[in-house]
Amino acid sequence: MTRPPVRIVPDGGVTLACREYGAGEPLVLINGLASAMDTWNPPVIEALARHYRVVVFDTRGTGYSGYTDEPFSILLFMQDTARLMEGLGIARAHVLGFSMGACIAQELALAFPEKICRLVLVGGDCGGSEAVRSSPGIFARLIDKSGTPAEIARRMFPLLFSPEWLIGHDPLMYCPEVEETTEDAVAARQLEAFLSWPGAFSRLSDIRAKTLVCCGDADAVVPCENSRILAGRIPGAELAVFPGAGHGLMYQCPDRFSQTVIGFLSG
Repeated sequence: MTRPPVRIVPDGGVTLACREYGAGEPLVLINGLASAMDTWNPPVIEALARHYRVVVFDTRGTGYSGYTDEPFSILLFMQDTARLMEGLGIARAHVLGFSMGACIAQELALAFPEKICRLVLVGGDCGGSEAVRSSPGIFARLIDKSGTPAEIARRMFPLLFSPEWLIGHDPLMYCPEVEETTEDAVAARQLEAFLSWPGAFSRLSDIRAKTLVCCGDADAVVPCENSRILAGRIPGAELAVFPGAGHGLMYQCPDRFSQTVIGFLSG
């Protein structure tokens, strides 16, 4: 799949970079910790773009997007997302947040319910003391951007996939080629924003958008129990658990993941 050109959208004192695929109802994808927009799995984007106008973007500080000395926070990233939508002329959209992006998506749904059609939370948690955390060492490895792209990828694979799956699969065959970069200092600032987020546990019952929560039951980065918490607290939320999948479930099972998301959004 050919990547469309990067579009730059002003966002107050910074600029946000995005790409758009397909046509139809808007579907905004919010990426995870220190991850640029080219980390979305191309087969998933291609499947979604057959039905929707898919918008992917670089979170403040990642890839081609700018940043300032203003302290990073989940609320700041949420405001960036809202302004990006406005800059693209999108008044209302489906929103899918992955990992840290799921935290941002929760805040977006709470602050701007009128902007959300349907909400998809993938591999996320509710934040705060109610979140079920993995070990601190996992997050340190997740934001380590040292070495060549191949070395970074090799370091990420044991975090994204279960040991059982890795025995019989070459993850390089399942993951996209990543060209965009994130500075180490920016990755550390994003991690601090993620870990210091007070969370939305007590406010999840205020989310009015129809919601799908997805996770892999072998997720070592954001344990699956977090998705059960989200689905149990958000009124009417649906839960889809992918057996044997890790945090990288959209790479591990792209067809089932895409079909699950499309079925929910069009249902």
